Amino acid sequence: MRVAARALGRAGLVHAYGHCSVRLDDSHFLVCAARPMALIAPGEHGTVCGVDGELPDGVLGEVRIHQAVYRRRPEIGGICRTQPPSVMTLSAAGLTPVPRHGFGAYLGSPPPLHDDVRLVRDRETAERVAGTMAEHAAIVLRGNGAVVAAESLERAVVLTWYLEDAARVELALRSAGIADGGLTPEQARSRASWSGRIGERMWEYLTAGDPETAAQG
Repeated sequence: MRVAARALGRAGLVHAYGHCSVRLDDSHFLVCAARPMALIAPGEHGTVCGVDGELPDGVLGEVRIHQAVYRRRPEIGGICRTQPPSVMTLSAAGLTPVPRHGFGAYLGSPPPLHDDVRLVRDRETAERVAGTMAEHAAIVLRGNGAVVAAESLERAVVLTWYLEDAARVELALRSAGIADGGLTPEQARSRASWSGRIGERMWEYLTAGDPETAAQG
């Protein structure tokens, strides 16, 4: 989890804010320390939270989103709450990226938008976010970043990078006035292959040079 947090920070997908978590079992997950993710130190402890109930002292209020997603989706093993810059720009206009290229295909369809700029710090709002997210890999929070969920935290980190790249392409095409179309669902499904160590190679790229990854090697 610490490696994931630092990778998100180095990639510019978070800054002073954001958090990630990994599921421990059906009832618990581990969330990273409540401080800038790029600054989380090797060996620094996170906090174990219950999927239900109140958050422990010192845990950020928006971690309720993690609780809501884990409750609704037992297949989810990791969650990233981030502020990717191009995603943020699109979201300020009430837009989310359309899958238009290879990396965007992994989103499957345009991520839904939670059309509320307020922070998500109560259970009712967190449940609305998780409900709007439904079975999507990501949800965009208007003017407030994104939430990405996957079967593992490593995959969630990779998909967060793909989401930002899809937003980058979306902004470039809209700026050029050529944003018509996009991948069909069939095209996206066909392109979104994980064979050939697709996810593993991006994870290696994003975590290269991390002190704990190097120590394991």
